Amino acid sequence: MAALAILCDGVTVVEGRVAGHDAGATLVRRLQRLFPGAALVGPRAQRADGFDVVPLELIDPRETVVITMDVVNAPAVWRTLAAGGAEPRIMNFVWWNTSQFTHPVQRASLALSCALFPTFANSLRTATEVREIVFALTVPQLAERARIDWANLGIRLDHVQPREEPAVPVVLYPAIRLSERKDPQLFLDVVERVHKRTPIQVEMRLQESHLISERAIRLSRKDWAWVGPLTATREDYYYRLARTTAFLATARDESYGLEYVEAMVAGAIGVFPDRPWARAILPEGYPYLYADASEAEELLVRAVTEPAACRTELDLLVGGDFVGWLRSRHDDTEFEDRFAAAVARWFPEG
Repeated sequence: MAALAILCDGVTVVEGRVAGHDAGATLVRRLQRLFPGAALVGPRAQRADGFDVVPLELIDPRETVVITMDVVNAPAVWRTLAAGGAEPRIMNFVWWNTSQFTHPVQRASLALSCALFPTFANSLRTATEVREIVFALTVPQLAERARIDWANLGIRLDHVQPREEPAVPVVLYPAIRLSERKDPQLFLDVVERVHKRTPIQVEMRLQESHLISERAIRLSRKDWAWVGPLTATREDYYYRLARTTAFLATARDESYGLEYVEAMVAGAIGVFPDRPWARAILPEGYPYLYADASEAEELLVRAVTEPAACRTELDLLVGGDFVGWLRSRHDDTEFEDRFAAAVARWFPEG
């Protein structure tokens, strides 16, 4: 297989390692584990811990496949790499929700990129959306040749820790941003009403830029809520999940839903909006789907007052072991196998 380089705008290297705990940085580290020694595209050349940071202009396209997570910019990446006369080898990795691109220029650029370059998506739902955008916004000659594959991102099951029930039920805000797509106001309204009915402790771990928002500051003043930064390590993250009773998902749309799967595998009871993205990661007949805020309140009250009964109900739903059902469908090993196979299939030479 050819040498690999990963391009993800905004990812930085600190003390020789990819820094940060957001989804982009986490996925870059994951790809580096899958492809040891893969370079990271960055603004200046440097040697890091086990990999090189290389400016795009210095990458040799004859020897390197560039996996770009900045999909809309892939044509510009191609132009830079093609300047020397060689044919660039570029692969798109769509790891986010396509609905974030609302401007016609953005959506057309996404369509063109995914029609021109082989594209791997983080879920069947995302792959389907990508294919629909390509066929809607590019000419048939390009759309019919599009190469699109996918696998559920999955989670690293070896991180999961034994459960330890908290003295006061813990309700998690299952996101790291307070963006409108996540509908944080709905979360805040529901947990406020639930707290009036039964004791709960709300936990919200946010990216630094969102910690100083008005909503975060207002919630942090309540004695039944904790608002703070992201956990320092994945071990700390799973330690907290193992002590989480339930979470309330309020996002209008998701490409996959990694945070929710991680929390449910750790034993937290998920209360979800009745939307296609949620049904895509849950078994048929999942009982904790709500249509409005009132239903969300009732379901969350049950989750925090009768968690053992809720877990038993979920076990019966799938024939005995709900966590086992999740593990079998969201193991990151399948994602890594299919991603590596796609790279080898699309770029067999080298």
